[in-house]
Amino acid sequence: MKTLLLHVQDDPGMEARLQAALSIARATSGHVSCLHITPISLYIASDGITGAYMMPNLSKVLDDMEKKMRARIEGHLENEDVSWSYEHVDGDPAQEIVSRSSLADLIVLGRYHHRETRHTPITLIGDVLQSCRAPILVQPQELDSFDVFGPAVVGWNGSFEAANALRAALPLLKMASMVHIVTVEEPQEHMLPSLSASTYLSRHGVTSELHTRPVSDKPVEDAIRETAAVMGASYIVMGGYGHSRAREFLFGGVTRTLLKECPIPLIMGR
Repeated sequence: MKTLLLHVQDDPGMEARLQAALSIARATSGHVSCLHITPISLYIASDGITGAYMMPNLSKVLDDMEKKMRARIEGHLENEDVSWSYEHVDGDPAQEIVSRSSLADLIVLGRYHHRETRHTPITLIGDVLQSCRAPILVQPQELDSFDVFGPAVVGWNGSFEAANALRAALPLLKMASMVHIVTVEEPQEHMLPSLSASTYLSRHGVTSELHTRPVSDKPVEDAIRETAAVMGASYIVMGGYGHSRAREFLFGGVTRTLLKECPIPLIMGR
């Protein structure tokens, strides 16, 4: 993974995802492309009578905030032993990230505690995941590191999304000390068995261990988290779903639960 697209924003998870990006860049001799986006909607106001208009005073405040953020991030990166660049744009965060992701090997987004709105992390992740093909690393704000060489867990359900996530994460999985494939027995049509995932990895020189959990009253996400905890996993690889899956991603399902509650990083693909 040579090109890491890092979402820069002044939020509680910024330091955590910056450190995660730096860890991966060091391990892969990669480049961190920092992208700071000021939502254009913040410049616009409406009085309900004359319509929308620009707010010049707020514009100056936002410009000053951007300059401070840039100085802080660049000051940090200048002391690091990685290649990096920094870009600031005005626009829609999800659209700007997607437009620059076509040549990115990994998008680094953050997860931090916040009341959910259309500008908060879980919504941004869903919007980006829906439209981009690069894998996404979701870094919890509580974890200011990413252990590239630790064990990894792959949440496998045999879907195209899970297969895409597995292939996309292969450069990292090659560096993992061990890969654990976790699947819950839920027979479905057009699904690849877990052995197929293990065989694919073996062809790339990656040793893996299969963990098949029987169907039970326990949620699938609990089986994945429990295995990750027992194995001391550094991160979880899994398929994710965007808005096209009729809101399962944003309002329910395994993906949403892990996004909100998983204590370790998630690498997601679609």
